[in-house]
Amino acid sequence: MFGSSAQGASAYAKVGIETGVIAASPHKLIVMLYDGAIVSLSNALYQIEQHETAAKGKSISKAIAIIENGLRASLDKKIGGEISTSLDSLYEYMSQQLLMANLKNDTDAIKNVVALLRDLKATWEAISPEQKNQSTNEVPTQSLDQLSPRSNKFMEA
Repeated sequence: MFGSSAQGASAYAKVGIETGVIAASPHKLIVMLYDGAIVSLSNALYQIEQHETAAKGKSISKAIAIIENGLRASLDKKIGGEISTSLDSLYEYMSQQLLMANLKNDTDAIKNVVALLRDLKATWEAISPEQKNQSTNEVPTQSLDQLSPRSNKFMEA
């Protein structure tokens, strides 16, 4: 009558992801793409250990699709200039490394791509517009210069 609890949990997780995507800013979507590729590659590493060849191939293919159809496709080379050109080359390199890693079960190549993705994600998070908005909404603290002249007013109305 009812599906398994694993199916229910999977459906719940899918709804959570879809809701997150709908509500996310473009900046957050990029972070989510990095997360998706990293999770897929982490799954692939586990699947290599478990000798699950078909599942490993699907996980690596998913990561490549995220890199190519998500991250790489989102680059605007006209506006991004040299940075977007460099990222494009890096994404192409990652995809090639993952294709070869899939053929050879090369865990080191997968780990290297994961490290690159984590570095890019951390950099992307550091330039988050949400972070800037939070820092501009904070009340600035006034530093007291011990040598600056002081006002003679003791009370202000």
